[in-house]
Amino acid sequence: MGKKEKKETKAPPSDVFDTLTIDAQQAATCILMLESGEEDVLSKACEALYKFVEKGDENKKTLLDLGAVDHLLKLLQHDDRMVRRNACMVFGLMTSHPDVRKMLRKREDTIPCLISLISPEEDTLCHEFSALALSSLSHDYANKVMIYENDGMEALIRCLGASDPDVQKNSVDAISSLLQDFQARTAIRDQNGIAPILELTKSEYPVIQEIALVALERLTQDAENRAAFRELNGLTQLVQFIGNPEFKDLHVFAVVVLSNCLEDLESVETIKESGGLTKLVAYITDIPPPEDDGEKKKAGGKEKGKGAKSDKKGKVEETELVPTLPDVKQHAAKAIGRAAKSTENKKVLHEAEVEKMFIHLFNHEDVKVQAAAVEALGVMAEFGLSRDSISKWEGMEPLVKMLKKEDLHELLEAATLALANLTEGSANNIREIVNFGGVESLIALLSHSKDTVISNTCVILTNMSTQEDVRNDIQKAGIISALLTPLNSQNCDVQAKAAMAVASFVIDVDCRTDFRNIGGLVPLVAMLESADDSVRRNSSWAVSICAVDEPTAMVVASLGGIETLQAIQLSSSRKNAFTEAALDRLLNHNLSAKYALTGFLGSDNLIGDEFYDCGRLSQGAHVKPLTSLLEDDSHLFQHVDTEYVLRSMTNQIQDGFYDMGATRPGPKFQPLEALCKKEVDQKRPVLLINPAPERGSSPKPPLEQTIKDDVKPNTKGSRSGRDSKSPEVKKPSRNVTSSSKARSRKEKDEEKEREEEEQRLREAEEASQKENDKPFVPPADPQLLKYIDEVNEKIMPLPTTREQVVALARFVASKMGGAIARGQVAQFSWELPISQLKYERKSNVLPIGAIKTGIHLHRALLFKALGDRIGVGCTLERGEYNRAWNTVLLFDDDENGKIKFPPKSFIVDTMHEPGELLRADTPEAEQYKRL
Repeated sequence: MGKKEKKETKAPPSDVFDTLTIDAQQAATCILMLESGEEDVLSKACEALYKFVEKGDENKKTLLDLGAVDHLLKLLQHDDRMVRRNACMVFGLMTSHPDVRKMLRKREDTIPCLISLISPEEDTLCHEFSALALSSLSHDYANKVMIYENDGMEALIRCLGASDPDVQKNSVDAISSLLQDFQARTAIRDQNGIAPILELTKSEYPVIQEIALVALERLTQDAENRAAFRELNGLTQLVQFIGNPEFKDLHVFAVVVLSNCLEDLESVETIKESGGLTKLVAYITDIPPPEDDGEKKKAGGKEKGKGAKSDKKGKVEETELVPTLPDVKQHAAKAIGRAAKSTENKKVLHEAEVEKMFIHLFNHEDVKVQAAAVEALGVMAEFGLSRDSISKWEGMEPLVKMLKKEDLHELLEAATLALANLTEGSANNIREIVNFGGVESLIALLSHSKDTVISNTCVILTNMSTQEDVRNDIQKAGIISALLTPLNSQNCDVQAKAAMAVASFVIDVDCRTDFRNIGGLVPLVAMLESADDSVRRNSSWAVSICAVDEPTAMVVASLGGIETLQAIQLSSSRKNAFTEAALDRLLNHNLSAKYALTGFLGSDNLIGDEFYDCGRLSQGAHVKPLTSLLEDDSHLFQHVDTEYVLRSMTNQIQDGFYDMGATRPGPKFQPLEALCKKEVDQKRPVLLINPAPERGSSPKPPLEQTIKDDVKPNTKGSRSGRDSKSPEVKKPSRNVTSSSKARSRKEKDEEKEREEEEQRLREAEEASQKENDKPFVPPADPQLLKYIDEVNEKIMPLPTTREQVVALARFVASKMGGAIARGQVAQFSWELPISQLKYERKSNVLPIGAIKTGIHLHRALLFKALGDRIGVGCTLERGEYNRAWNTVLLFDDDENGKIKFPPKSFIVDTMHEPGELLRADTPEAEQYKRL
């Protein structure tokens, strides 16, 4: 053997640093190492920091405080791939901390740097953690804009096709977060990102499937994205996904995506034509879908070409149906109900008989599933054909039974809403509710604690009131008193629906009386002042229905209903046709107030006894309800509207009408009785319409005169009378005893006289009290009664209305002093005779028949009063400065003598040329109405 030679070891060069191994115990040491220029040191330092950060969020905050973020940002752009990768791993984990994200918002170079690391040339780990960082940063809106502006969406979509599942997860998560912004929804469609996301629903990792479904839910909120999703056959894939029991935990997310898609009619038609809707219904109801003949033949042809094994497998797949979870059923019912909000979709869904699915879910054990099914069925019930089908498929009975489950609020709200839609215009469904005993349950629900339940119940009862026999049954069950609870609610929707229910059930006299007696008018009138438009509108309609009866109208007026409605009419934003109708109806039962407020009476307002006119009220005047005027002079309410005018030709003057002129600001609207008792003053007289014969009994003298007459000494038949005429002659008494006896007798006589006087005073007071307790009788007007007889005899038989109007105008003028030339009204002496009448009658109230010299206001009033008696329709309108006039509607005749429509309006001249008819739109007519 040769001798072994020893190898010589060369010494390292003198300028080379020997390798140094350091055991770093603190993170700060590693951060210092990040400033090294050696790639190996940087890589190992990043690896150590990655392990440290992975332990918890506290470590991320520690590195942030030590300034590690700035070093890592520099290393993300390092030339060495290994350094970039390790730095990206640390940076990706740190971005999950909110303080780190807050700090990075100020660094504009962060997003572009991360997007560059997703390029295909980079390592897979760079893709993973860069996408993770972008996913974390995309929670802030400012970062979303930066990602979008730096083409980050395109880079993330490219990563969706990566082979690494972590890259897929982080990329789709970042995209899902970006899709919360509408700009990203448009960008993902333009960059063809919908298909890769849909493909991820087939991933073997459930977390990726879930994130992909969330992304699909967000992007399908855009209509154009839904159209692109349909072109990719996404609806079919979703239905298949829901039918796969392996993905049962993710079915809810798929149903939510499907819910967005079903908003479009095209999607509903597509899923119906492909059979997906039938399968979806089968999956939800756990009932295998029926196969049509075409599918059976197709399946049969396939079965012949397959082996026994595949045939058996296919048979198992077709027959077995795994029940879906309750949450899936609930969201599916809500999805279909959401799709059914469109009328076109309702028709398509009805053809697929989805109502059967909802009725089947009524028997599900989960209450939330039942509530969702009932709610969706209620939406479908808005479609007329669906209402009939639901009744045919026995869906009414379980809904009525649900009304008794008062403790299940969510289910009860859905059931009442469904019944409200089912009873709209469907007499059959209404009668089924009655047959199943639902009336008592509905009335009981009016006192429920949930406002939504009460509101829906009011709608149901309102719909049921359209059938007369059903309405009678509900009235007998006590609906009137039960409505007090919702009327006193603080919820505006409940108040509005309750007011409509009141209007539906008080159309009968007995119901109106009951409603008035139980105090229902109080909250109803208070609702007129509501700030909610629907409450104000519906309560006005209910008031107009209640005011058909005069007693009810008087109660409404006493509660301030007229005052409130006038205030509403003053507002351009609050007034509506219903408030106008309610005010008109109330004033028709209080014509004195109507003529005072409007200065206008039409031909259909029949003025009864004791009607009085206080003139047009000004701001600050006080109006008093008619009942209170006749009972209590202290209950006043202030007038609010002076410009409100009703234009109608339907007010007729009847017995008891009187005109007291226009009230000035401040005076009270006084009753006729008070006006008759007032002393004569210098004001214009009250003009009374009360055709009646003179009463035989003379008016009772005043109380003071009665007392004086009663206490007047008797001068004819009593000894005291004789003694009063002759002076008493004193005779000297014989002795003291006879003198004392005489004084004693005299004292007894005086005491007796005092007692008799007191007795007479008491009797006089009692008689006066009885006289005051008698009902007030207005002054009679026998002359007006003669006028009426004369008009009935001479004018009423005339053949045409035009002739009657002309003759009546001339008749009125002849009774009021004859024609007066234009411009001579001021010289016409009419005030002095009227003043003489006032002082002759010792009253400010003058019957219209007693006036022989009258001007515009007297003649117009007499024309109206007489015209109403013979059926001549005319208005009575008051102007300024004692002006008043009558308007009539008359037809013209054509060349052939036929009536020409429409009728034209004419003002009747009773002053200057009695009988002349002035077209209402001419200058002559305007001149007649003014000075």
